[in-house]
Amino acid sequence: MAEENGLSQVFEITGKDFGRAGTISTKIKEILQEIGIDSAVIRRAAIAAYEAEMNIVMYAQRGTLTLTLTPTAIRLDVDDEGPGIEDIELAMQEGFSTATDEMREMGFGAGMGLPNIRKNSDEFAISSTPGKGTSIDVVLNLNQVAE
Repeated sequence: MAEENGLSQVFEITGKDFGRAGTISTKIKEILQEIGIDSAVIRRAAIAAYEAEMNIVMYAQRGTLTLTLTPTAIRLDVDDEGPGIEDIELAMQEGFSTATDEMREMGFGAGMGLPNIRKNSDEFAISSTPGKGTSIDVVLNLNQVAE
């Protein structure tokens, strides 16, 4: 786990692997706790990581979530190989979901994933190419007082 001026770790996520869903966001939470990051920041990072992880599990064939820690920020860079998002503006609306009935029966697909990622980020960017995949970049600043 090393990067210029920080630490970085890449986590592989397998699509449709609901049995392991959530394990990466839990690992990220544990890493941040071990380092001594403020608990309010950890909570926001864990929520963003979980929602991103679940989107890959639910919709993509595979993806990666890269955790990067610098002295001033936590970065979560998420890239997947999936169907992509046709209309990002629509997908960012609370309650909008393309979840299947099967996913909803498991308790997923409320349409809050992307809005929750954005809400828990200090900086948020999303790009998607239909038929190829989606990338999400999240930054949580460490040098700010918790709200």
